[in-house]
Amino acid sequence: MADQNGVFMGMDLRCQVNNHAHRTGEMDLERLLVRRGQPFSLALQCSTPLPPKHKLAMILYLGKESEVVVKVLDAHAGRDKWWFRQQRAQNEVLLTVHSPADTPVGIYSVTLLLLSPDGHILEQTTSETFYLLFNPWCKADSVYLPDEELLEEYILNENGLLYQGSWDQISSLPWNFGQFEPDVVDICFEILNNSPAALKNPEIDTANRADPVYVSRTITAMVNANDDRGVVLGRWDGKYDDGVSPTRWTGSVAILRRWREAGAQRVRYGQCWVFSGVACTVLRCLGIPTRPVTNYSSAHDTDGNLNVDYLYDEQLESVSEGRKDMIWNFHCWVESWMDREDLPKGYDGWQALDPTPQERSDGVYCCGPCPVKAVRDGDVGMKYDAAFVFSEVNADLVTWIVHPDGQRSQVSLNQKTVGRNISTKSVYGDYREDITKHYKYPEGSVKEREVYEKAGRRITQLNGAPGQLELKIKHAQAILGTDFDVIVEVHNVGGEDTPAQLTVTSNAVTYNSLHRGECQRRTASLTVPAQKAHKEVMRLRYDHYGACVSEHNLIRVTALLQASSQPDVILQEVNITLSMPQLHVKVVGDAVVSRKLIAHISFTNPLPITLRGGVFTVEGAGLTAPRELQAPGNIGPGEDVKVKLSFKPTRAGLRKLMVDFDADRLRDVKGIATLIVRDRLTVN
Repeated sequence: MADQNGVFMGMDLRCQVNNHAHRTGEMDLERLLVRRGQPFSLALQCSTPLPPKHKLAMILYLGKESEVVVKVLDAHAGRDKWWFRQQRAQNEVLLTVHSPADTPVGIYSVTLLLLSPDGHILEQTTSETFYLLFNPWCKADSVYLPDEELLEEYILNENGLLYQGSWDQISSLPWNFGQFEPDVVDICFEILNNSPAALKNPEIDTANRADPVYVSRTITAMVNANDDRGVVLGRWDGKYDDGVSPTRWTGSVAILRRWREAGAQRVRYGQCWVFSGVACTVLRCLGIPTRPVTNYSSAHDTDGNLNVDYLYDEQLESVSEGRKDMIWNFHCWVESWMDREDLPKGYDGWQALDPTPQERSDGVYCCGPCPVKAVRDGDVGMKYDAAFVFSEVNADLVTWIVHPDGQRSQVSLNQKTVGRNISTKSVYGDYREDITKHYKYPEGSVKEREVYEKAGRRITQLNGAPGQLELKIKHAQAILGTDFDVIVEVHNVGGEDTPAQLTVTSNAVTYNSLHRGECQRRTASLTVPAQKAHKEVMRLRYDHYGACVSEHNLIRVTALLQASSQPDVILQEVNITLSMPQLHVKVVGDAVVSRKLIAHISFTNPLPITLRGGVFTVEGAGLTAPRELQAPGNIGPGEDVKVKLSFKPTRAGLRKLMVDFDADRLRDVKGIATLIVRDRLTVN
């Protein structure tokens, strides 16, 4: 209030009523959080009824330094203007405020003015703050999604699954998005405020925040910290002592809070699923429907030829050093739902956004938004980065042998390796939905060939007729900490006995194909009888792979076969994911808001070695902030360890408690407990 003797007594933002109506009640009930294009109400409390012929005026300010000023009209003015209507009731005025569905999102302040009949300001209220978000429930908003079940998942669900593993051994990682946790919405706007565009020209940046294309592209760039004041720094070399191993994270909230508390300093460290998880949190919080996506056998083609070229010498040593072309076992990004008014008709809907720093786009490390339909149809010229996303799901894998004289021989061509089992969590439960058909037509179909030609893709062919030797690799179930067999089969489909040289190697690799060390190598001279098969068995022992296996627990077995009488060679490769143990999590007590619960967490060391420095990380949206528990001492082979944690749920509903365990020689062991928390008011 400006004057204690004035008419105005105060302004009630009616937070509970408005937030529930705008589906933001889970975020906060003490602050006003509303969605654009949907009315909300304010109550002006007065000491006496407003004088006759006096008018009310409303002024909004937006931007860190109030760069944008909006005068709200006091009469209906169409959908493209802010306006309000008023209902006077004795000493109170109820104001219903209408916002355009294309107005910038942000943190606004509102002030009410009392004007004399001739327009002079007599008094004004204290400025109050409210948050305005995108509104996927509003038909006029460019993020409108007309399906309530999809909105429940892609806006309101704070828990989810990120898919990892390999195309033939898919695993899921529970992730706490936590977009409604305290202060997360503030952090989201701080991320936008720290973007290079906002720091350079805040007024233009604030106006551009009306556009979800602009906002999502900005978030994609800001989630990684490669060339700005971004959130997460990527690292893939296994050296995480000065930060947090990417496998330790169980959700986005701890990362976002750490970034904010450090004054917008990058958080160490993340990899692709961490970047996608954080981006999903921020975009859902801002009101843009978003889902995490995993592409298996994902290509990273740097030279734009839509091929991934692997080069080996005759000893099966990689000679691709310095080249960046590679195939990642899996790669995570996100899709966001929005109209693309900046493109020709037909490209609305799901847009791919990849926050992992791989290649620069318009000079910064970001990728997208790229219409998924443009990827499927080979429209590689569409904004943004369609050619790069197209190669991620469509590139050919071409393998070459480099001979001592420098000549190269193409030894294998696989047009079906890249872009498999593209996955996201189903809206109907905790299981996988395959969305490959959204990105590409069926392999080998006429439509697929047409798309390749449209994309300017050279159809690569493997020279020469098929030889009489065939090569296959099989393996038994592989469990981390145990020994297991890999069987290499050489089949002679011809009519003559054939001598050949076989080389088999096993290497510890990361999920994105970085080598961490050779485990074993075997070379054998053999003669394969006509119409028969030769089997070579390699036993992979933990003693061999345990010291060099990466935190992703992957072993790559490569076999190279050359018939003595033929110049051509055959190469086969498989990635073996080592199965991990699970944590057992049991919650004891009545799950009621503010009532103490006890989580019992247990784990058995599956390795034949002692684990040291064990740490359990626990978090859950609406249950507990991220917390760490030290394991009680070293954990010997086969030894059980048990810890317990007390916590009080803060919000009702279906909640998930997520637990991670990491030690010096074992990382990324996960466990989860699901519980239904009741509100205190519903408990008898």
